[in-house]
Amino acid sequence: MGVEVYLGDAAGAADAVRGELAGAGVPRALAEGDPTLWGPEAQPEAEIRLGWLNLARTSRELLPEIAKLVERVRAEGLDHVVLAGMGGSSLAPEVICATEDVPLTVLDTTDPGQVRRALGDRLDRTIVVVSSKSGGTVETDSHRRIYEQAFRDAGIDPADRIVVVTDPGSPLEKSAGEAGYQVFLADPNVGGRYSALSAFGLVPSAVAGADVARLLDDAAAVQPLLARDEGNPGLDLGALLGAMALAGKDKLILRDSLSDINGLPDWIEQLIAESTGKSGKGILPVVGAESAEGPDQYTVNIGAEGDVRVEGPLGAQFLVWEYATAIAGRVLGIDPFNQPNVAESKENTGKILESAPEIGAPLLVDGPVEVYGELPGHPKNLADVLTALLHAIPERGYLAIMAYLDREAAYDAAPLGTADFEQTAEAWAAADVATLRALLDYRTGHAVTFGWGPRFLHSTGQFHKGGPQSGVFLQITGAVSDDVPVPGRPYTLGRLQLAQALGDIGALRSRNRPTVRLHLTDRVAGVAHLLAVAEEL
Repeated sequence: MGVEVYLGDAAGAADAVRGELAGAGVPRALAEGDPTLWGPEAQPEAEIRLGWLNLARTSRELLPEIAKLVERVRAEGLDHVVLAGMGGSSLAPEVICATEDVPLTVLDTTDPGQVRRALGDRLDRTIVVVSSKSGGTVETDSHRRIYEQAFRDAGIDPADRIVVVTDPGSPLEKSAGEAGYQVFLADPNVGGRYSALSAFGLVPSAVAGADVARLLDDAAAVQPLLARDEGNPGLDLGALLGAMALAGKDKLILRDSLSDINGLPDWIEQLIAESTGKSGKGILPVVGAESAEGPDQYTVNIGAEGDVRVEGPLGAQFLVWEYATAIAGRVLGIDPFNQPNVAESKENTGKILESAPEIGAPLLVDGPVEVYGELPGHPKNLADVLTALLHAIPERGYLAIMAYLDREAAYDAAPLGTADFEQTAEAWAAADVATLRALLDYRTGHAVTFGWGPRFLHSTGQFHKGGPQSGVFLQITGAVSDDVPVPGRPYTLGRLQLAQALGDIGALRSRNRPTVRLHLTDRVAGVAHLLAVAEEL
């Protein structure tokens, strides 16, 4: 099966761009891995970042060794699969496993509660896949250290329970070899966000129970189309993305519709935001919006519903969206393979961890919510703060909500089986800080995004700092009542989480991005109060 791209009423805008690309020989050149397509400045990076074009073939070499690992895991009864990874190392496996309905616990967080929950779940039957391209990702390093200690404390040899996926020559490859862990080496010529069909996507998904050979088959089926000038879904989609951005529609509303795929917009969000959000340009994917309301927005549906839509199996969609993103980079005149602004927040985090952060006094306190930042008009309460933020969004701008909290905490509000599912879902939504996105989206025609920190730092975080100067930022942090130490490090997860939040907000403020931080002194009460105030705006 291939991928079908239906352009609907956007066909006219895309046709002109598609014709220019075809006339310049771009489709075939990209399919053949030409690194000159994005200009001389981007060429050195492109020369070492186009391996994703061939993963449908080259990743097959991994399948026998993956099959042996899966056989061992099943034989030993290890039915709790934990993936410790960030960004491209976690988002693709999360989509793959959700689509195939196989359980995978994803740790792409530094929240102590979320990590403690994973640790408390069937440790005696847990296998951990530690995935890091660089081998030095601080979140993943912390997870590895925590699980190593937990396994030892339980009398389990970590070498029997930890599998590593990394690039050749990384520090993690060396330390994993010394520890006796099984190591899968990924293609070093593939960037993290283009790595869905590499070892980073395949190993944890296969261990969880997904059919990864089928992913490669589906990608291989669509690959020959990517050299064509006509009937090329990657070219059609890339021309659409580029044409819309050039026309001022740079907010891409991504919607799941009638599809067998679950959660693909979250993966697309990272791919496009981190690839295009730089040099004051970019395409901002928006996940969760019901429809495109503003003149700078348009909607693309995943599945069989909607005027503009992309249909096809997951493996093929991975490859087509990667190709389309590379095409959009060419149209916008940017390098789709670098991420020049991602490191800044990491560096700020490191500095904060070395010394106690200077928090300062809150602007105001409203119940269990402290407000930090500067706002015009002397706000008196939380309602004034939220209203001021909405009014601060510039024309063709957006509001980004960034929550450094426990992504799964809302599920504690109503355990499954205690009521009918509709009531349970309502209880979850009422306790979930992510509900704030919909509440504020309802009150503005501007795009509103939501990201879990530090997960989004490996995704939209690049767009926030490198993209257009049009964002307004609302950060949410929370008090930690039950922290988790990081073995061998002079900090806890709670301290790391706060340092990441403060480091990122510092990077935004250094660019004069409007920012406000809400700190919940009681997380449960704080979320409830915040949502109640937003409901009444």
